[in-house]
Amino acid sequence: MHARGRLAGAIMSITLLGGLGAAGLPGAATASEPAQNYLVFYKDGGLAAAQRAVGAAGATIQARDDKLGYLVVRTSDPERIGADPSVVGVTLDRPIGKTADAPVAPRAKQARPAPKHVRAAPIQATQGGDPLSDRQWDMKMIGATPTGSYAKARGSHKVLVGVIDTGIDGNHPDIAPNFNRELSRNFVIDQPVDENGKPLDGPCEHAGCKDPADVDDDGHGTHVASTIGSPINGIGVAGVAPDVSLVNLRAGTDSGFFFLKPTMDALEYAADVGVDVVNMSFYVDPWTFNCASNPSDTTRESLEQRAILEGMRRAVKYAHTRGVTLISAIGNESLDLGKVKTDTSSPDYPKGSEKKRIIDNTCLNVPAELDGVISVSSVGPSGRKAPYSDYGVEQTDIAAPGGDLFDAGSDLKGVSREILAAAPEHVLRARGLLFADGKPKTSSVVRDCQGGTCAYYQYLEGTSMAAPHVTGVAALIIGRFGKPGKGGLQMDPAQVERLLYATATPKGCPTPRTYRYSTGESQVCEGPTAKNGFFGHGVVNAARAATVTS
Repeated sequence: MHARGRLAGAIMSITLLGGLGAAGLPGAATASEPAQNYLVFYKDGGLAAAQRAVGAAGATIQARDDKLGYLVVRTSDPERIGADPSVVGVTLDRPIGKTADAPVAPRAKQARPAPKHVRAAPIQATQGGDPLSDRQWDMKMIGATPTGSYAKARGSHKVLVGVIDTGIDGNHPDIAPNFNRELSRNFVIDQPVDENGKPLDGPCEHAGCKDPADVDDDGHGTHVASTIGSPINGIGVAGVAPDVSLVNLRAGTDSGFFFLKPTMDALEYAADVGVDVVNMSFYVDPWTFNCASNPSDTTRESLEQRAILEGMRRAVKYAHTRGVTLISAIGNESLDLGKVKTDTSSPDYPKGSEKKRIIDNTCLNVPAELDGVISVSSVGPSGRKAPYSDYGVEQTDIAAPGGDLFDAGSDLKGVSREILAAAPEHVLRARGLLFADGKPKTSSVVRDCQGGTCAYYQYLEGTSMAAPHVTGVAALIIGRFGKPGKGGLQMDPAQVERLLYATATPKGCPTPRTYRYSTGESQVCEGPTAKNGFFGHGVVNAARAATVTS
């Protein structure tokens, strides 16, 4: 996950963020600089002028995307193109992934691929949850239980839930029954090392360095998908919406980077095929905060950040206006996003590029701070805001359980205070978390075997773990009130958002408003119970969403 921040998930896991094309190179172009591909975003109605600017710079157009309004241009002088008034922003389309002579590493034998789309056998609502449901304090908190939302609404196979992440293990026994293999896509190619020769994704596991659309070599995306929609099938855990269809929209690399081009591609594709709701537990690399004009940034860095802001705004708007409800983790940096004054973690790619910048509230973390996106903060088992969770009265829309290892306000101990969800076996083995016979080496990993089938689960925490609870409840709402449309069902995202807030459990700021954690850190909650910086409109509630009348 992106421990750096946005990959708000799994604090104890890796950092997520990235795909193709957002990392920029500092400094100005030189005569000897080789030509590379850049994304050139032009103003509305500015296509012809942008094309002229490209020609005047001696550059060539490789491709264009009229839906989001940009050109893919090969040039060694992006600043010259960016200086044209018709151009909004320019960013390097960094080719994450190389296919030439890339070594293919051996990997653990995978389970036999499942058919294109398998459905779990129906379970009577009177039956209990799955074998590990008693460990899911998070589901109990939001009312996703056999006597709560499961008895009234479990989602629908017609509801398509997109997971923009590091991938989904489509062969996991607690994912496969709800995995939509036909619609799933991978928008990135693995790259063994970065441009400086430092390890990045590691050896390629598949020919061409492109993983199939049912593979997750990180585990973050599988964990997220499991929380949203693991079926009630007699093994492991159950998700918030156990009857929905899960669509892998992979935009993150094995190493956890999410760059602009694959993230936009995933959002555009989701809109075009009729996905109903997407989960985005990441931020777009390489900038934690994107500033349109910061004195400490070079011309090229400013052009890049403007491109990220504009490209993501257009992609989000494109998806939102076509019926996609957009859910995002708010971030894991313990920051009041409305009062951030410094950024020391950007740019985060390539490694070692970070610098300290003075910033202000005009610099945005994306996608969390974009219009049309529902941003989710994280709470622990006692209901307090997790200390790592970002917050802000303008930025926090809703809260959900994301885990808090240090939350002593309940009877839970240690890792049981975190979120348990599915994990790919090969990832756990690669990280040395399993013995040779498959038994877990640590209490953070759980194995459940039923009827000769074994599956693995992992405890993680982060706002990446909180967001999928909201995504699951949004899927329940769409399953209840959506109308027939592209992909199966459709529902106005504004209506979904209204019902999410209307059914949330109101939660006001703590008293006193300055909350002091055991670490000595203090955070200040602002705003009324109806909408405050810690919990937004409240804690998401599946049980109420399953019974509310529209």
